[in-house]
Amino acid sequence: MAAAMAYKYQAQALMRDYLLADPLVPYTSVLIGIVLCKMAYDFTRILSSFYFKGYTSLTKIQRIEWNNRGMSSAHAIFITAVSLYLVASTDLFSDRVKGPITFRNSIISTSALGVSVGYFITDLAMIFWLYPSLGGMEYVLHHTLSLVAIAYTMLSGEGQFYTYMVLISETTTPEINLRWFLDTAGLKKSSAYLVNGILMFVAWLVARIFLFVYVFYHIYLHYSQIMQMHAFGYYLTFLVPSVLFVMNTMWFMKILKGVKKTLAKWP
Repeated sequence: MAAAMAYKYQAQALMRDYLLADPLVPYTSVLIGIVLCKMAYDFTRILSSFYFKGYTSLTKIQRIEWNNRGMSSAHAIFITAVSLYLVASTDLFSDRVKGPITFRNSIISTSALGVSVGYFITDLAMIFWLYPSLGGMEYVLHHTLSLVAIAYTMLSGEGQFYTYMVLISETTTPEINLRWFLDTAGLKKSSAYLVNGILMFVAWLVARIFLFVYVFYHIYLHYSQIMQMHAFGYYLTFLVPSVLFVMNTMWFMKILKGVKKTLAKWP
């Protein structure tokens, strides 16, 4: 018992003095994010092999993409939940708090961004490794912009509000992945595929179109605070949402065409 308590105290001391020490929080959380991605990838593989009979009949690249999409869905659920919590349920970015919103951060907000950086590093590495099987240049551009922006706000503490507002758009990722899962499983003509397509359309419209319009409006209202940021952060605040909004709009038009096509064929 004494030995167990000693190990417990040593573990707590390690967490307090090293893993959760302020200067090391970003790097520790990135490492944790990479490890969690590996766990989510393996968990998807194990779960699918037990509960989806068609998993073993998929090609090697299909199984890799299947597991990768499970990993990306896990990250999307995590970062969307954290983003909504920090933006809507805490006072971290509240107007009631004095001081520029562009410089507000906390250990929790920085740590969550680190986990997200770990995900984008992992996913981008897989995209390059199997290019272009897991996505073309549009995915490389999207992930690179996201990685640079999130890493900067994580390390500098600047602009975390806008980073989390943009990350709320990850709420559409599970629907996109589910669409691919259903298609790969041969359920493209199922009612689940139709319902998911409609949900994906609505979620995309709200989280990747309307939300971005609000972000631009918020940037306009708080421009004087954004001007106080370092030059790199200042330009990222305008560049990243703008490029992503253009990409989101292009993808939205494709989704709209897909929904129309599906509804037209539906009996």
